[in-house]
Amino acid sequence: MLTTGRELKQKLATDEPVVGLMATDHAWPFLVEICQKSGLDYLVIDSEHGDFSDELVSHICQIGRLANFPVLVRTISCEMSIVRRVIDLGPCGILVPSVESTTQLDEVEQAICMPPRGRRRPGGMGNYWLPNFHYQTWKSEFEDHFIVIPQIESQTGVENVDAIAAHPIVTALGLGPYDLSADLGCCWDPEHEDFTNALATVKSAADAVNKKVWAGCDGPALRKQGYTFLWIGTATSVLTGALTVAVENIRHPDNQTTSTQNPPPA
Repeated sequence: MLTTGRELKQKLATDEPVVGLMATDHAWPFLVEICQKSGLDYLVIDSEHGDFSDELVSHICQIGRLANFPVLVRTISCEMSIVRRVIDLGPCGILVPSVESTTQLDEVEQAICMPPRGRRRPGGMGNYWLPNFHYQTWKSEFEDHFIVIPQIESQTGVENVDAIAAHPIVTALGLGPYDLSADLGCCWDPEHEDFTNALATVKSAADAVNKKVWAGCDGPALRKQGYTFLWIGTATSVLTGALTVAVENIRHPDNQTTSTQNPPPA
């Protein structure tokens, strides 16, 4: 039985760092094996901002199933038909952008769960998670372990974050720091008091219900602040940073560098 969602949730129940990668500008099937070999814990395919076809996303999710490596997808919205379609592609979880209310999460829940609990109409590659199609199998082997991460990206989301964090389908809260800073009127000023207060409010809400906050890209700094559910950047930014360091170390061997500044998170 495939257990990637269950195993990722088990990791999130510990205090150990859980580290992943976002694929926004570029994604390809072999990226799953690269992430696994690198020691990462998960991969997120960004279908909100990426221009990836359903066929490509489905193929990447299939490789994740075969490799027993967690692949999640960031949706365009929480609208039911969008969420249902993404689940059909076969991820073990979703990131949902710009969540501001539990009403939105209720709609997501309806898209995840089979009748009578919801309005899921299963199909596509997502069916291959299961050994059979009995209702109880859907619930115990898929729905109960499906990962849902609502991103808080607005002042309204911050104001309602306690209820959002407590919603039963929420695995962890997600930060959308760049969009959040823009909505707060301090884009991009990560040291602004309004922004830091908003982040503290989100983390406090998650801590109160024993859930993690998904955050990136500066992992070491975030670890010092108590975050353990992290992403290290996009595939493009990580590759660009590694290439920059490699080139600089060749051109200036007496002045070795080990890291570069990541761009602001999207």
